[in-house]
Amino acid sequence: MMRSALAILTATLVAGTGAPPALAQGGGGSLGQSGPPNAATAASRVLDRALNRGMRQAGSYSGAYVVDLNTGQALYQHNANTGRLPASVEKLYTTTTALQRFGPNATLPTSILGQGQLQGTTYAGTLYLRGGGDPTFGSASFDAANYGTGATVQQLAANFVHTTGIRSLRGNIVADETLFDSDRGTSATGNQPSLDVEGDLSALAFDRGWESAAGDTYFPHPAMAAGQQLVSALRSAGVTLPRRISVTAGSTPADATTLASVASPSIATLIALTNTPSDNFFAEMLLKDIGARFGGAGTTAAGARVVEAQMATSFSIHPRLDDGSGLSRYDLTTPMQVVTLLRAMAGDPQFTGSLAVAGETGTLQDEMKGTYAQGRCRGKTGTLHDVSNLVGYCHAQDGHTLAFAFMMNGIYPNYAHPIQDRMGVAVAEYNG
Repeated sequence: MMRSALAILTATLVAGTGAPPALAQGGGGSLGQSGPPNAATAASRVLDRALNRGMRQAGSYSGAYVVDLNTGQALYQHNANTGRLPASVEKLYTTTTALQRFGPNATLPTSILGQGQLQGTTYAGTLYLRGGGDPTFGSASFDAANYGTGATVQQLAANFVHTTGIRSLRGNIVADETLFDSDRGTSATGNQPSLDVEGDLSALAFDRGWESAAGDTYFPHPAMAAGQQLVSALRSAGVTLPRRISVTAGSTPADATTLASVASPSIATLIALTNTPSDNFFAEMLLKDIGARFGGAGTTAAGARVVEAQMATSFSIHPRLDDGSGLSRYDLTTPMQVVTLLRAMAGDPQFTGSLAVAGETGTLQDEMKGTYAQGRCRGKTGTLHDVSNLVGYCHAQDGHTLAFAFMMNGIYPNYAHPIQDRMGVAVAEYNG
């Protein structure tokens, strides 16, 4: 869920080399090391006991996998190749793909284009407000309160005045959200607006498409609402507009001229705003951005196909995706697949820095607090009414970085969280 004024954290975790050893399906317990010293053997037994206890408590629809990234040694496995509902762990696949396809410094533009003539400081013609799928586009006050950053309509209006010198408009405004399809939700919500998605999916969503400050009602026409906000921002910036200016929804002509733009925060920042608080709206917007840019259509399905292809190409894993946030019960992945991704991405500070920190930030702010794991583990949670997952990294007591995935299905989250906390602490305290 969305949290206000997020701090964008950065940290570099160093991955080990080589591929993790092959695992047999089913069963529990660690994979033996070849001739480890007595201290390492004792540490492995301690870890085994703690994680086996957690798996017994979690029930039969659960699995786990832990790898030492410094040595490449798999320290623990339990049903590591069995598919589970990922819930919001799904966001790791979406945000990794956004990071790899767009690049960490890329931005998403929201632009004003024109079709008309400039007569002195007056523009005679139509202005087009074209959405670029930026989940932060909104008002200055909303972005400051909720993100601490973002692309605002006030800045767009100021850029328009500064760049063009236009002081009056004789014409109308068309709001263009055609980069995305018209589905406002995902398959999990019948493609309709939903509080679960935490926003109204549109390439031109303003303040997440929220009509109310509480986020419990949405604009019936998000693009037109954004166009009306541009009218107000231009007037506040000193531009004279017709008294009864028309704002309609439509598409931008191919020969329209770009007059001004405002850029989203970088992709690196957007994935942090997605993963740390586990923001469903950001994840689904990014998935449609991926589809629009790299999959031929600004749809959830097109974006999911690109993510699946990226996972196969980059990591040789094949999770099943039906959306970007993990709300769908058709999504499927395994602890092994998750740790494979974590292992490969451990040296990427934009990725690791996007994760919540145990006992300190985001969805882990209240987890493992006051334990050895606080500040030493970071990761991603995943929660549905009967699903609770915790995956990520711990800087262990022996100085090594361990990657882990604890995936628990068929369980009440409030029951699972203390189990996962104890398991996370055990990983952090590993002293092999």
